[in-house]
Amino acid sequence: MRLILVGPPGAGKGTQAQFLAEHFAIPHISTGDIFRANLKSGTPLGVEAKGYMDRGELVPDSVTNAMVADRLTQADTKNGFLLDGFPRNVVQSEVLAEIVEKAGTPIDAALELTVDENEIIRRLSGRRVCRNCGRIWHIDSDPTQDAAVCDGCGGEIYQREDDKEEVIARRLEVYREQTEPIINFYRTRSLLVSISAMGAVEEVTSRAISALLAHR
Repeated sequence: MRLILVGPPGAGKGTQAQFLAEHFAIPHISTGDIFRANLKSGTPLGVEAKGYMDRGELVPDSVTNAMVADRLTQADTKNGFLLDGFPRNVVQSEVLAEIVEKAGTPIDAALELTVDENEIIRRLSGRRVCRNCGRIWHIDSDPTQDAAVCDGCGGEIYQREDDKEEVIARRLEVYREQTEPIINFYRTRSLLVSISAMGAVEEVTSRAISALLAHR
């Protein structure tokens, strides 16, 4: 199974990607994780990407296309993969189509997670991260006992710049302008599978698996 996850920030793509990758026994390939690793290490890519991410903007195609192409040649993608965070615009979709066509491994489905905008803002603006262990908490659904301290390791809890309301608004604007058109890209190719991402995590996962199996 070769899958792409699409949907706005805060739709739960990262969470669902982990469960779906496990269910279908395929690697979860997240460009977000790759960028964050570079940010933490302070690499030139990380420094360049940080400026865009802090403003709620997308990292340029030139920074991501070659990285993804290389990742898809690795041995663990032989039986499929799940892409989370790529493609994010039509140009990247076309690049990906060329990559998988040359490899003879076409995309099976693009899974769209839909969610109300008010819920997106609630989810993201309430998210908090441990500066030490990286665990993600939420002030509503999964709060720490002390708002400033991680229950797991005692590290400092903070709010990422891209989770602040003014940046979330910009991220949603960028999504509508640049990413939403790829939904039509995959719809016209009969690859789009859309489900609601509202509700409990396990309910969304079950909904996604059923829809993907029905699409095959």
